[in-house]
Amino acid sequence: MLLVRRGRWAVGVFTGSDLVVSKVDTRLVQGRSAAGGWSQQRFARRRANQADAVVSAAADTAARVLLPHAAQVVAVVTGGDRGMVDDVLADPRLAPLAALRRDPALEVGEPTREVLLGTPAQFRAVQVHVVEPGDRS
Repeated sequence: MLLVRRGRWAVGVFTGSDLVVSKVDTRLVQGRSAAGGWSQQRFARRRANQADAVVSAAADTAARVLLPHAAQVVAVVTGGDRGMVDDVLADPRLAPLAALRRDPALEVGEPTREVLLGTPAQFRAVQVHVVEPGDRS
């Protein structure tokens, strides 16, 4: 499991619905500024640099938590900010796990331990489509 949002990420390994190992962490990413002109551009650059630091730290955490279990990993389920998740999985260390990524990405709030513990209900769910006998084509 890899959940990433601006400023926060959670990584975990599940066996069924049991969490085996996990790490949840945060980094400051400054919010938008109402200032205009040069200040606005300066704050935008700062936010971009801070977001890049989040991606780097999340990739480090994912490598540290997931790679020791890579041989047993059947699928990598992701959630959160899709662009940031893509950037984390683009890390060369995570290439074997990126190939195991499963869609769709989960819709989650801020990646906290509680959210991480609640994800098995989402990624283990099965979608059932019922077709009535009269509706068959």
